[in-house]
Amino acid sequence: MTEPYDVLIVGGGPAGLSAALNLGRALMRVLLVDADRPRNAATLVSHGFLTRDGVPPHELRRLAREELAGYPNVEVRTRQRVFGIEESDAGFAARLGRRSPEESVTARAVLLASGLRETLPDVPNLRGFYGVSLFSCVACDAWDLRDRRLALIGESADLASRARLIARWTDALTVFTHGSDAIGPDEEAELLAQGIAVERAPIMELQGEKGWITGIRLEGGAEHAIDGGFVQPRWDAELGYLQGLAPDADEAGHLIVDRSGRTSRPGVYAAGDIASPGPQQLMVAAGAGARVAAVIVHDAVGITTTH
Repeated sequence: MTEPYDVLIVGGGPAGLSAALNLGRALMRVLLVDADRPRNAATLVSHGFLTRDGVPPHELRRLAREELAGYPNVEVRTRQRVFGIEESDAGFAARLGRRSPEESVTARAVLLASGLRETLPDVPNLRGFYGVSLFSCVACDAWDLRDRRLALIGESADLASRARLIARWTDALTVFTHGSDAIGPDEEAELLAQGIAVERAPIMELQGEKGWITGIRLEGGAEHAIDGGFVQPRWDAELGYLQGLAPDADEAGHLIVDRSGRTSRPGVYAAGDIASPGPQQLMVAAGAGARVAAVIVHDAVGITTTH
């Protein structure tokens, strides 16, 4: 039998990569498995990451993997998936492969950092503008859209709250509910009082070219000139590979963790967007990965910590 890894990390985003770096420096034997399908693949540049503001997300990942290559006790496997994890004598056993399970590995601990799956509103040609002039992260991209005519497109219950946040960067904001009842009459009145317009008709077309939106045409023919904006997706955690091992999750699908990143399953930890209903920023996820890495090291030697 191959010696078990100390930690299996599922997911190669900022949380998983940061954890791998810190665990590697703690002399842990680490295996990081990454399907190489990042949620921010459509984003041209990332923001808010200290010393790397404006760097493309794929470049951040490349730099991180290059750094990890300097640690012989850290193994990174890309374009691979975890098809199942279950408890074993060694701690945990995981089935890995590209399109189907091809091998099994064991690990004493598991760190889940696989992020969230993003589902955009069903709006015609939305994908053609997403990541160029329409975004989902206000904290990441609102600065670059400040003082412009902006749209907020969504169908979720928190749409009005998101609109009030975006209004910090512009006084020309229109919310498009795409035919849904995401905003109630009282919320609409509050938004209108703040100078935020609400359009309830279904969206028929997003206008523009080469990713840059210039307008929105609604059912009935009304058109709005737009210079950019935000989309409110639905986010879901992809946890099917955990099968009977699945830790407790909240109603939104985020894994429930203590302040140190421990899930309800001993030996299973989580970091990043999959475990955080807070800001979905690269810097925040990377910090969470570093924090959980320290907790895993302490737990491995029996030191009680709350970090």
